[in-house]
Amino acid sequence: MASHFLLKSDSRTMSLKEIFKLTDRKAFEMFKSIRWQDGKPICPKCGCNEHYFISTRKIFTCKACRKQYSVTSNTIFADRKLPLQDYLGAIAIFTNGVKGYSALQLSRDLDVQYKTAYVMAHKLREAIFNHRDTNRLEGEIEIDVAWFGGYVKPENRKEDRIDRRLTENKTGKKRAILTIRKRGFEGAIKTLTFMLKSENQDDITSIVNQFVTKQSTIHADENTAYDLLHAKYEMKRVNHSIEYYNIETNACTNQAESFFSRMKRSQIGQHHCMDARYLPFYASEIAYREDSRRVDNGNIFIDLLFKALHSHMSLELRGYWKGNKRRFERIGA
Repeated sequence: MASHFLLKSDSRTMSLKEIFKLTDRKAFEMFKSIRWQDGKPICPKCGCNEHYFISTRKIFTCKACRKQYSVTSNTIFADRKLPLQDYLGAIAIFTNGVKGYSALQLSRDLDVQYKTAYVMAHKLREAIFNHRDTNRLEGEIEIDVAWFGGYVKPENRKEDRIDRRLTENKTGKKRAILTIRKRGFEGAIKTLTFMLKSENQDDITSIVNQFVTKQSTIHADENTAYDLLHAKYEMKRVNHSIEYYNIETNACTNQAESFFSRMKRSQIGQHHCMDARYLPFYASEIAYREDSRRVDNGNIFIDLLFKALHSHMSLELRGYWKGNKRRFERIGA
C-alpha cells in the first residue's frame, strides 16, 4: 500500500494506513455522521427517525414500518460486501489521483479483485455525475469539443491500410465531449461536460441556451457548429489554424483545451480505454478534478463521501458482473 498518500483537512492529517486501521465503530460513525444530518438515522422507506439499533450487525430497524436498513442502504454502496474501511480507503485513493485512477491500480492498492475495483470506481464517478452543479454559467465562457473512443488499429502492411479519418472507415463508437468552462481569476472555476454523437449546431445551441445566460461572452473556435450562437450571445472566435490566441479580441479557448489535456492524459496514462457507455462519467470526473484542483484533499475526501452516500443505488452498476452488465449492453448507450 502506498504510504505517501495523505488526507489534509485543516490541521489534521490522516494517512491511508490510518484509514485502514480505523476500527469498525469509528468507520461506522464516520459514515453515519455524513449520511444523516447530526448523525440521526432516517428510514429510507418512510422517513421516520425513530428506530431500534442492532449493535451486533450495525443495523437499524424502523419503529414505524419495521424496515431494516444500514448506513449504506439505498446508496451506491448498497449490498456491499467489503468492510466500511475499504470504501473509505478507496475514496481516499481515488481522491489523490490527479489524472484519474485506474481500476487495476485500485484493485492492487485495496487488495481486491479487479471486478470489485472496476465497479467501485465507476460508482464513485456516477456519484460525481449525479451531484454536479448544473446551474447556468455567466461571464466569460469557453466552449470546445474533443473526440474520445472508437480507436481503429492500423494494419501492419502499408498497402492494407485505410484512411481512418473517413466516416465509412470508423467504428461508430467515437463520441464527442462538449465542455463549457467559466473563467475565473486564475483559470477556469466551473466546468460542465456533455456527450454528443457529433459536433453539430442543433445539439450545441440547445445545450448552451440551457446552461449559459444571455449576458455571457462565449469564446469558441471557427467550427461552424457555433455559428447559431451569434444570434443570442456576444461571441469571440479564434481561428486555430492561424493562432491560439486572438490579440485583437482576446479570444481563446485555452481553458477548454486545458480540460481536454487532462482528460486525454487520463485516457492515455490511466485508463487506456474509455467506453462510450461511461464516457459521461469519466468526463464529469475530470471536470470535478479540474474544478477542485486548489481544494485540499481532506475536503475533497469528505465531499466525495457525501456525494456517494447521497446517491441512490446504481441501476446500471448494481449486480454488474451477475448479468446486469449484459442487460445494460442491450439497452445501449
